[in-house]
Amino acid sequence: MSRVLPRVHRLVVKIGSAVLAPDGQLERANVRRLADELARVHATGVQITIVSSGAVASGFRALGLESPPKAIAQKQAAAAVGQPRLMAAWQEAFARHDIATAQALYTGEDLQSRHRFLNTRRTLAELLDRRVIPIVNENDTTSFDEIKLGDNDRLSALTADLVAADLLLILSTAHGLYRAGTRSEVIPSVSARELIEAERHIRPEKSATGVGGMTTKLSAAGYASSWGIPTIVAGGAIDDVVSRVLAGEVVGTLFEARPRRTAAKKRWLHAAARAAGVIIVDDGAARAITQRNASLLPGGIVKVEGDFDAGAPVEVRDRAGTTLARGVTSYSSADLTLIRGKRSSQIQGILGSCYSEEAIHRNDLMMLG
Repeated sequence: MSRVLPRVHRLVVKIGSAVLAPDGQLERANVRRLADELARVHATGVQITIVSSGAVASGFRALGLESPPKAIAQKQAAAAVGQPRLMAAWQEAFARHDIATAQALYTGEDLQSRHRFLNTRRTLAELLDRRVIPIVNENDTTSFDEIKLGDNDRLSALTADLVAADLLLILSTAHGLYRAGTRSEVIPSVSARELIEAERHIRPEKSATGVGGMTTKLSAAGYASSWGIPTIVAGGAIDDVVSRVLAGEVVGTLFEARPRRTAAKKRWLHAAARAAGVIIVDDGAARAITQRNASLLPGGIVKVEGDFDAGAPVEVRDRAGTTLARGVTSYSSADLTLIRGKRSSQIQGILGSCYSEEAIHRNDLMMLG
């Protein structure tokens, strides 16, 4: 049996903590095994980006801890110890094949800025074009929210979008999505329409050293699918798993991609950008932006919440508190407060200048309903 995949030119491989550091001890043999396999794939011309978990799991024992820490400060300290160990292991493993690696640490806050998002994209593209393998991880040492959530699966989906990957491969202790009521029957494929229903197959379990679980993998697959990127979840201990996946062998669970990609800025708004504030709109504005794909004008704004600059990502909500959309605002929160409820023709007189007649242009709005 085989499956049909798109031609893979760019591949993102996410490797979980439990694969690299079972029982909280970094297994260099596992790193070498995976590096050897990825090197063979790399030699065929495929550009590879690795999203590598394992920093906390690699470092907590050096702090004298017997089990993975739960306190944020201890997790951050463990990451500070473990991250250089993790990178050294990858660097040494790929050096045996004369392949250079690069460390790329970022967080949700880094990707919230559109400027930094684009700069990260350009940097990764340059590395890949020069045949360097980026090793991506969250900046756990300084990232409070991200380390608390522990979601490197979501980070892998964002990375797949950053590098315009053709496939996201998530390697885990699980061999795929197991059918409900079983512990070994792997569902071979899930269509884009079946993604939401697939949650019924999930058991609320995760490994001792991992911080995700199948729920976060399914969420990552959902993001990637909506951007036109298929995802495969497979067992990281399977021999030649990457080569077998790329050869079309039915290994793990394939989460199929939707046929059409949304625009890059709207993909960023959907998942990477964290809202800096909230704009509450009246009923007329709510209908205009949701039913007529209209821009948000100052006259439809009822209230502005938060402190943000022009160009910040914000949520747009109706009076009932329902989030309708995300958008990039043309004005700061202070300026929006001054012009809310006013006609666009009045902006010049109120602010002294008119950067845009729209509070948020329709091209900068991402509907969430």
